[in-house]
Amino acid sequence: MAGTTQDTPGGSPAEPAGAAGSEATGPEATAPEATADADGAAAAAARAAGLEVSATRHGRVNSLAEAAAARGIDPRDLIKTLVIRRSGDDHVFVLVPGDRTFSWPKLRALLGTNRLSMPDAAEAKDVTGYERGTITPFGSARALPVYADREMTGRTISIGGGAHGVGLTLDADEALRALDATVADLSDPPVV
Repeated sequence: MAGTTQDTPGGSPAEPAGAAGSEATGPEATAPEATADADGAAAAAARAAGLEVSATRHGRVNSLAEAAAARGIDPRDLIKTLVIRRSGDDHVFVLVPGDRTFSWPKLRALLGTNRLSMPDAAEAKDVTGYERGTITPFGSARALPVYADREMTGRTISIGGGAHGVGLTLDADEALRALDATVADLSDPPVV
């Protein structure tokens, strides 16, 4: 799946999509800094939707586990954002907890289609306005339908903040309401 647009919030593609940048080698490289006033489009869009948001800034990370550690959270609370192409120029966002595996068959069944794919990095940036590793539904260049895995409900989550090393912490249920997300079973349990 190398070269996909499966993103972990705040800076790196989710495993196994590959590593982003190498400026930091782990959470110890740059301590997270909570900021009350994040200046990015994603934080501004979340706040404009009436959400209470806390932004965390840290250096680039190379895996979901590093991103979670840099934010001081469990991997399950770090939400991966995927951009999925239904057909042509028709895309959706899919949100999945960091400790779970996205299920193509479950999304295909939900959407009633046999063909889905991930756009390349250039197309994903055109659709969302964000680089791979930073993609989030908040402040996206295009308003896309959002599908969220049911395992992310009922807790505080961290989602991409639209820039490398930036995560937005917010209430999952409030975020899903603001995004008018369809919540469904879209993942499989982690492999242990």
